[in-house]
Amino acid sequence: MSILAGKKVIIVGDRDGIPGPTIEECVKATGAEIVFSSTECFV
Repeated sequence: MSILAGKKVIIVGDRDGIPGPTIEECVKATGAEIVFSSTECFV
């Protein structure tokens, strides 16, 4: 059982780093519920 199992998660990825959909795929494997996922450009 993961520490994220059953938790709600908000994901904000970085365009030049790790994008949101990539983080989302990893978090889905833990059993967490993804409430919001986005990729932003921080300048």
